Amino acid sequence: MTIREKLSVGNRRYLETSNAKLRFDTAENGQHPYAIVVCCSDSRVIPEQIFSAEIGDLFVIRVAGNVLDQHQLGSIEYAAGHLHCQHIIVLGHTGCGAVKAALTGGGDGFIKYITDDILEAVGSERDPDKACCLNVEHAVERLKKEFASHPEVGEAIIEGAVYDIKTGVVRWL
Repeated sequence: MTIREKLSVGNRRYLETSNAKLRFDTAENGQHPYAIVVCCSDSRVIPEQIFSAEIGDLFVIRVAGNVLDQHQLGSIEYAAGHLHCQHIIVLGHTGCGAVKAALTGGGDGFIKYITDDILEAVGSERDPDKACCLNVEHAVERLKKEFASHPEVGEAIIEGAVYDIKTGVVRWL
């Protein structure tokens, strides 16, 4: 089976098992997420499943290492300002490849933008689990600083958490 065939089979299974009524409702009436989740692109970290969320529940922003740049900040501003979503979660995870890359020498090419940001967040810490937490806390503080006086985002609850890829448990920081 080709990758395209595998994806098509997966899409058919999704259509058979997902909430079609909810999908149509959100298509007609828009999305009303209750939380914005900034998380890693890691394929093992699936916020909709981790938090048992339905279509339209979460506004998910995925980027390797759950780092923030203007694109992520703009997405958060959109979700908070236009969708009135007032709860922001930065979700790191154990075993993060981006954190590991930062701790073991950074990266090349465009990856360096990610690892440099993580290194700024973790400082001299080299324990991967502690570094993961520091990276999340750095993003939370950056969000609080960037949006402190923003009329629509400034009142949002902003918090961090770490998802354990082995146990499935989310630990709130």
